[in-house]
Amino acid sequence: MGKTVMVTGATAGFGRATALEFARNGYYVIITGRRKERLLELAREIEAFKTGVLSLNFDVRNKTEVDAAVSSLPSEWKNIDILVNNAGLAAGLSHIDGGDTDDWDRMVDTNIKGLLYVTRAVAPIMAARNQGHIFNISSIAGKDIYENGNVYCATKSAVDSLSKAMRIDLLKHGIRVTNIAPGMAETEFSIVRFKGDQEKADAVYKGVKPLSAEDIATVIYFCATLPDHVCINDITITPTQQAGVGMVHRKA
Repeated sequence: MGKTVMVTGATAGFGRATALEFARNGYYVIITGRRKERLLELAREIEAFKTGVLSLNFDVRNKTEVDAAVSSLPSEWKNIDILVNNAGLAAGLSHIDGGDTDDWDRMVDTNIKGLLYVTRAVAPIMAARNQGHIFNISSIAGKDIYENGNVYCATKSAVDSLSKAMRIDLLKHGIRVTNIAPGMAETEFSIVRFKGDQEKADAVYKGVKPLSAEDIATVIYFCATLPDHVCINDITITPTQQAGVGMVHRKA
């Protein structure tokens, strides 16, 4: 087999686009997600590139499921070269005094604990081979804070810090760690945040040409294919119309 990439949260957005980008370029792809039908649909698309694909249906929030999925990988799929910790979400948009604690739990369990569970399962495989590349999908919200972003911003700040910590801890194993911090990107992000309210989701991008999932996938692939002695530690990507987390120029 050639190189193998594992992408969490591959059923939509950045994860789906990233899986397709690597498959298009001949990588073997492990796709993971909660939505089984979407995984099967993506697997069929990847098969069209005449490369290998393996679907793992589990929830990153469930450590038992994560461990079982990784430990049960067939021998030919075990040597994961690249891990893209993409699974994550924003839920709700409220001031801290009016926040929904169920939303908070969902974000903390997915964005932080889920990332940790998957990394804990995969990193030893890379360490044993003294090679590998881990991508953590953070956010511009992990660099700065915006009103009503509170817990989401906190979780993405944690991803930013964990990326730095992973890079230090895994340095002796030659494992590269790249933190990806996208700005405004039109995926399912806002639909999920506003729990299916399309009108509110559309308003987020009004007057702006946002990033696409494919834009982020292109950057991840670029970083992954640099020479082994080169590591892009951290990269913030915004639309041209966005200069910061709260600085957006909207055209009429």
